[in-house]
Amino acid sequence: MNQYGGRRTKAEQDAFVVEVGYALFSGMFAAGVVFGAVAGPALLFDLPRTVEPLLWHGGKWLAVAIFGARVISVLLRHRRASQPSQPGRTNPDS
Repeated sequence: MNQYGGRRTKAEQDAFVVEVGYALFSGMFAAGVVFGAVAGPALLFDLPRTVEPLLWHGGKWLAVAIFGARVISVLLRHRRASQPSQPGRTNPDS
């Protein structure tokens, strides 16, 4: 709902859809980079049997955490930006 309690406009709905898409895409990209950086050496080098699973599982869980943090931070930033700075007052730039 918008600031007056009514329905969202089409532009507000579209902006939210774009923001969700951006959050998911940037979260997947960041998670992929982190997973590659942590688990990549297990693919490239011949490591001991105890180190390889640690790198795979560590990379996996770190990537999940990075993905979640990125998605949440983008969506919270969008939510804060869409709220008026001073409810009930006009913008001095208008």
